Amino acid sequence: MATSRRVAFLGTGLMGAPMVRRLLGSGHPVTVWNRSLEKASVLAPDGALVASSAMDAVKNADVVITMLSDGPAVGDVVFDQGVAGAMKAGSILVDMSSIKPREARAHSARLADLDIRHIDAPVSGGTLGAEAGTLAIMAGGDESVFGELADIFFVLGRAILVGPSGSGQLSKLANQAIVAINIGGVAEALLLASAGGADPAKVRAALSGGFADSTILDQHGQRMLTRNFEPGGRIHTQIKDLENVLEEATNMGVAMPLAEAMLKMFRFIRDDLGQGDLDHSAALLGLEAKSIPHQVSASSE
Repeated sequence: MATSRRVAFLGTGLMGAPMVRRLLGSGHPVTVWNRSLEKASVLAPDGALVASSAMDAVKNADVVITMLSDGPAVGDVVFDQGVAGAMKAGSILVDMSSIKPREARAHSARLADLDIRHIDAPVSGGTLGAEAGTLAIMAGGDESVFGELADIFFVLGRAILVGPSGSGQLSKLANQAIVAINIGGVAEALLLASAGGADPAKVRAALSGGFADSTILDQHGQRMLTRNFEPGGRIHTQIKDLENVLEEATNMGVAMPLAEAMLKMFRFIRDDLGQGDLDHSAALLGLEAKSIPHQVSASSE
């Protein structure tokens, strides 16, 4: 696989930083930029070149990867801050942010007018998947462009082209609905077990391998048991994604009551409990706050 193409990576936060390290470790030269310069600078010892502006980062890059907070942030960096104008003709912009499908399609059309190719490729797998190179990458766009990115996607995870432009983002919305609903189910189950006198850690172990088993039960269930809510995927981000899910569902006439219920729960945790910066496994805290007695806990400690 070719490893000589120049890569620019814009957005080196919780997910972006370990992804950059994966690319550097595989031999890809990477220039990085982040709104908070210190988050980009920490990658210099790993071999990344640190740019002072997004425009400087993408000059002469063959592939530009964006991992930003939402659609407006992507639009601001790519178009308002001049990234698109600074990219060379024929280069590829891979947006791995989680944004709205219609935003991805609009970005793709605008970039095409500048002779810049575009793939929307949001990911799932959290920080652990980013560090291990096991991310699920859901891509939308042209098949030939997707094929050109095989060497980059290979070191980040497992990439599948799911359809035309915007389809990657639609797939990510489906993923986020499943994740949110599953987190709610795991939190309810562990809380129920604890309230009834069972050991929630042993209940989790007993469920492993059965129909209720999942990555959420494994990883987020453990977070709930140890009450480790340091953010991997923040509640703020989960709310944004669920809002996008329900907006898309409304536009298509699709009923999603379970996603609606989890959005209400996450908003309660953010707005009433003031804990929007916690990991989304902290859905448990919302359930505990609404339970009677309020002292009920799924902790195994």
